Amino acid sequence: MPIFDKLYDSDIRFILTRHEQGAAHAADGYSRATGKVGVCLATSGPGATNLTTGIANAYMDSIPMIAITGQVKTSLIGNDAFQEADVTGVTRPITKHNYLVKDVKELARIIREAFYIASTGRPGPVLIDIPSDIQLSDTEFIWPEKIDIRSYKPTYFGHPGQIKKAAKLILASRKPIIYAGGGVITSGAYRELEKLAEKIQAPVTMTLMGLGGFPGTHELSLGMLGMHGTAYANHAVMESDLIIAIGARFDDRVTGRIDAFAPYAKVIHIDIDPSSISKNIRVDIPIVGDAKNILAELISQIKGTPDTSSWLKTVASWKNKYPLSYKDDGRIKPQYVIEQIFEATGGDAIITTEVGQNQMWSCQWYKYDRPRTFISSGGLGTMGFGFPAAMGVKVGCPDKEVFDIAGDGSIQMNIQELATCVESKINVKVAILNNGYLGMVRQWQELFYKKRYSGVKLYSPDFVKLAESYGAAGILVMKKEEVRPAIGKALSLDNTVFIDFRIEPEENVFPMVPAGGALNRMIEGLA
Repeated sequence: MPIFDKLYDSDIRFILTRHEQGAAHAADGYSRATGKVGVCLATSGPGATNLTTGIANAYMDSIPMIAITGQVKTSLIGNDAFQEADVTGVTRPITKHNYLVKDVKELARIIREAFYIASTGRPGPVLIDIPSDIQLSDTEFIWPEKIDIRSYKPTYFGHPGQIKKAAKLILASRKPIIYAGGGVITSGAYRELEKLAEKIQAPVTMTLMGLGGFPGTHELSLGMLGMHGTAYANHAVMESDLIIAIGARFDDRVTGRIDAFAPYAKVIHIDIDPSSISKNIRVDIPIVGDAKNILAELISQIKGTPDTSSWLKTVASWKNKYPLSYKDDGRIKPQYVIEQIFEATGGDAIITTEVGQNQMWSCQWYKYDRPRTFISSGGLGTMGFGFPAAMGVKVGCPDKEVFDIAGDGSIQMNIQELATCVESKINVKVAILNNGYLGMVRQWQELFYKKRYSGVKLYSPDFVKLAESYGAAGILVMKKEEVRPAIGKALSLDNTVFIDFRIEPEENVFPMVPAGGALNRMIEGLA
């Protein structure tokens, strides 16, 4: 309450969410879309612990965020006081750094340091826990303009010798592939990435976090790789002789079976976080530093062009042989819905997603040509992320159309934020791909558990009536020919809109690499 009393006289826009998890995801979405530091605020005890899922989500995806929590009086800490929780202890594994403020004289410095730590190096969330007696204390305001933390010195420029080695290896390769992750977007290296790809004529594949870091409609784009990546991206990785990894961490959803991953390839790994290099995959040439700086220097060091003509023909043949496809049988297919959203928005919307089949279809069927236009929970896989994240995106980018592509399961996990959207006039559009199931779990049970559907059949409310009860708009779509008009109507309404698309119940996401399988051992075929 002391902080809120000061907010009363402040020009800071405070948006009251209906659940603290929604606040954390909204701050996260704001940060991903704008590149700025998102901020969320919660009370002590359960308010603070409700933030933890959102903090963990930001931590896994390297998102700069400040979480400010209240705490009981310093004299009561450790006494199991009313609404006390050891928030710094709880969040230590899921924050880049956290603070418990014990002296009001340190508060300004701590806040300044928190923003600096969150936004530099490999970004991440920082938590500041402020006891109530500290909030009520007075001190002289001293704001440190410059921060110098002896134990924290991120490396921004790559080692010149390593960059020269990388340039030499690139020129000697015949089957190079660029593997781009979220670090490309964080560092603002997307123009340098495009220039490098075109200079060395290498195809580019992206992680889920890297989508938009390289234009999805570019002829060298292979889309996303990994468990639900394109077949041609996966085949290209497995047959390549050189992987140029930029701002990516070789997570298990990308590599599949590690001992079978890219058996013929040498690896150049560019990352600002030295702990991410050689953590999962052995690296031949590590380069620690900021991707934008390193790529600019690398491009200048490459004197010539490797001969990749035969390689590009092979990759093109895989594109022709293994295109993304689905069976058009007149029913509403989720892939078709996403294609229509892409066409209706001219590819210019910012897409957020929930987690599950809706997320993977969004990766596959919407083409992201610009960075910060695909906002999704990558490392943690947090259901309920997309809707509150869309709120944060819309606040940060008010002139952009923002679509949350959701499942009927995920959307119900933070559906209370409808009230926040309507009250604060945050007009986002939500496309609910309603199949009556927790779709991704059902897909696994179909493929690997003999269709023994356990705990996946969903009862859902009437989403149209629910949206209308909050003061939002709702649209029900039962037929394929209604899809495009419904999207057009949603875009024309100056309101938050829920579109309930009744899609094919047992539609699957393909291709799919079974858990623990080699990357080129995919379950393919028409979805």
